[in-house]
Amino acid sequence: MFRRSSLIPLLGSLALLAGATSVAAQCLPPPRNAEVPGFSLCKDWPAFADQSISLLSEMVPDPSDTGNGDGTYNLQLAVLERNSGQVLARYAQPAAFVSDAVRLESVKLDTGRFQLTPEVRAFGVRAGFEGSSRVNPFSQVWLSLYVREGSTLRPVLEKFLAHSYNGEWDGQCAGEGTKTTRTLEIAKTRSHGYADLIVRSVSVSTRSEQVGDQCQSKSVTAKPVLVTLHYDGQRYVLPNGYSGI
Repeated sequence: MFRRSSLIPLLGSLALLAGATSVAAQCLPPPRNAEVPGFSLCKDWPAFADQSISLLSEMVPDPSDTGNGDGTYNLQLAVLERNSGQVLARYAQPAAFVSDAVRLESVKLDTGRFQLTPEVRAFGVRAGFEGSSRVNPFSQVWLSLYVREGSTLRPVLEKFLAHSYNGEWDGQCAGEGTKTTRTLEIAKTRSHGYADLIVRSVSVSTRSEQVGDQCQSKSVTAKPVLVTLHYDGQRYVLPNGYSGI
């Protein structure tokens, strides 16, 4: 049996060890240059108990920019061993996103169930853009998918237009706009070994007008549109209108 005097130091040591393990298991975003706009993210990958994903995207200002904050954003991705932080696979793309009149506003990691083969699971990066015009609102969200191949990551779907909105209004009430949302489902069919992707698109059109002293709006939801994306051996081919700007 332990004496009380020896039990207390032992419990203290176990607590310190547990604390160290907790810190080691934290998903820490990569360091970022705070002097330039950018995004730094880390997210555990639920599909793999021992892996996390990190993202770093920093702005490179346009040399000809006249003070509007225009430039490009690079993209660095890594799959990490969750406890040690060791890099298992990485990917880098300079000028991955352009930010000018249509600005990059958000970047997120998507660890949805993108099971492309029984052995291959993809993860996603969602990039959100917003236009600068008040009377011509515009926004898009792109989704790109990446798979791990040994110590490298490879894009298999690029700039898929997952969400879009555009419209025109008078700045007060009258106007119209259309919002389209697209979701992906894994099909049972395959192309070049990878599962086909079923895209379901739903568009909602809204019209507003001034009626007396009230601004009234009416929305109409169109019938969903289904399209299948096929893998060509390198990446999924996007039809016209399904790729971000």
